[in-house]
Amino acid sequence: MVDFITLILKLIYMDTKTIMIGVGALIVGIIIGSYTDINFRKFHNDRYDMGSMMHTMDMDSMMQSMTGDLVGKTGIDFDQAFLSGMIVHHQGAVAMAEMVLKQTTNPELIKLANDIIKAQTTEINQMKSWQTTWKK
Repeated sequence: MVDFITLILKLIYMDTKTIMIGVGALIVGIIIGSYTDINFRKFHNDRYDMGSMMHTMDMDSMMQSMTGDLVGKTGIDFDQAFLSGMIVHHQGAVAMAEMVLKQTTNPELIKLANDIIKAQTTEINQMKSWQTTWKK
């Protein structure tokens, strides 16, 4: 900002020819700056979109992995695999909720995070108990 003000003050004290060159340079600088800003934003948005796409791909592969562990299993093997997958899933939800408690001041999210931690921890303990009780 200071450089811009200095440039304007210098332009005021110069002759007309120099002022026209200075104004031209200023206009070129604004155009280049705008172009650079637009490209930076486009680059940022492209990276964000790529990140969203990668996140979606990760979620898809995670879901396939979780459900893939169930394929071909029956009886107690199916039950144990289901419980194992759900425990990991719930542990992930608890970890995310704990991050919310550290990062947000939004009261609705704080309540949701606390509710998730309470409910999912209870369910994790129940599923672990079933795993032990239902072993082969």
